[in-house]
Amino acid sequence: MLRQKLQQKLLQKLSPQQIQMIKLLEVPTLQIEERIKKELEENPALEEGAEDEDMPRDEAEDEEFGDEENDRDQDEFTLDDYIEEDDIPDYRLQAGNTSKDDERRSEIPFSVGFSFHEHLESQLGLRDLTEKQKILGEYIIGNIDEDGYLRRELVNIVDDLAFLQNVETTEEELEEVLRIIQDLEPAGVGARTLQECLLLQIGRKDRNLPLTQLATTILENYFEEFSKRHYDKIVARLGITESELKSVIDEVLKLNPKPGGVYSDPFNKSSQPVIPDFILELTEDGFDLHLNSRNLPELRLSNAYSEMLQAYSKDRSQKKEMRDALQFVKQKIDSARWFIDAIRQRQNTLLLTMNAILEYQKDYFIDGDETKLKPMILKDVAEMTGFDISTVSRVANSKFIQTHFGILPLKYFFSEGLQTDSGEEVSTREIKRILQDCIDNEQKRRPLTDERLTEILQEKGYQIARRTVAKYREQLNIPVARLRKEI
Repeated sequence: MLRQKLQQKLLQKLSPQQIQMIKLLEVPTLQIEERIKKELEENPALEEGAEDEDMPRDEAEDEEFGDEENDRDQDEFTLDDYIEEDDIPDYRLQAGNTSKDDERRSEIPFSVGFSFHEHLESQLGLRDLTEKQKILGEYIIGNIDEDGYLRRELVNIVDDLAFLQNVETTEEELEEVLRIIQDLEPAGVGARTLQECLLLQIGRKDRNLPLTQLATTILENYFEEFSKRHYDKIVARLGITESELKSVIDEVLKLNPKPGGVYSDPFNKSSQPVIPDFILELTEDGFDLHLNSRNLPELRLSNAYSEMLQAYSKDRSQKKEMRDALQFVKQKIDSARWFIDAIRQRQNTLLLTMNAILEYQKDYFIDGDETKLKPMILKDVAEMTGFDISTVSRVANSKFIQTHFGILPLKYFFSEGLQTDSGEEVSTREIKRILQDCIDNEQKRRPLTDERLTEILQEKGYQIARRTVAKYREQLNIPVARLRKEI
């Protein structure tokens, strides 16, 4: 049965320029440089250099294209069509143009290098392999992840090669080539499990040493007990002393569980150099905050294109070629104007937001004392600046500030609040610091359980539940007490 009904729906509408500004707002300094260069290359109406004043619009141009311009202004787009939904963590939403940059060139990090996979392929090329082995080896290397592990089953790689590259092979052939790859640097690369990774590394040590032999035996036959720290079972079954087992533990701790992580991959986002978006200096007069705009060129409209636009708009002929030329030039100039304005708005929004954070966390920025960080959520900064919460979120995401005590992500300054017995609100970061201190100083033979950590915090006046302690411990990447036990 077909039914019709009227429905009102409220949508947030954005102009193309607003959409462009939002996109640019999310981009950190390193990428904004690339974005500006790309726009300069693609739009001839945009040039580098200081802009004296905006070129006046020609009356004929407005008359010629007035109706079209009005149509475009009214042609608004929905937010959902252009940008993804904000990914704002709950903990940040609710509680419970002169520059000194040139003087700091040496402080701005820069990294070079080649990828982890290229490093493996270059080593493989030095091995005496058949053409087929080279193909198999390169495909296996392509399936090794950034940690250095081969996560894909060989039987699946057999199918991949058959369907994608028309190469017939077997698991045995792949296993043989994989053993060659596992002999490359770094030690442990190409492993399929943590156990295999550690055994590959131990296998490169002197096999005649009793310590190496004992470590190999334990990793091969008692890996589950070893990883779960059931040391008493290993001591009993092997008939060794605690001292001998401790030597093995110390030896295994020297191994690298993620061998691929020692190589910098420029295509890996996590290994990109950190370029601060803001630079904060503490002077006798107070704080000096400015944007890191050393490599950002000033932008202006092309005089040649502006003159061309005026010339074309004065030509009253109705020739299609002339109208098309005028349309093209005007489109490029409009696009250039939009881009220049979006960059200006971006810089202004960044500075206003960072100044609000600086004002809110003023005591912390004086000396970087973490205990002076106040609980702060996105809403706090949004209220100070008048911006929407989503705007503050975009500024905080992927942005860094250089201070006199280090380079920090803006996300660092946001945290929940927790009340003490006296009613004082403290940052959860302070709670985490206390947890870290307690665990750092615990007796490793009898590590503190979450229950005991909860009691310690409550004794200090922090009203906190055990499940919350467990959550903060996990956020600090600290395992449960049983896995922290040492002998």
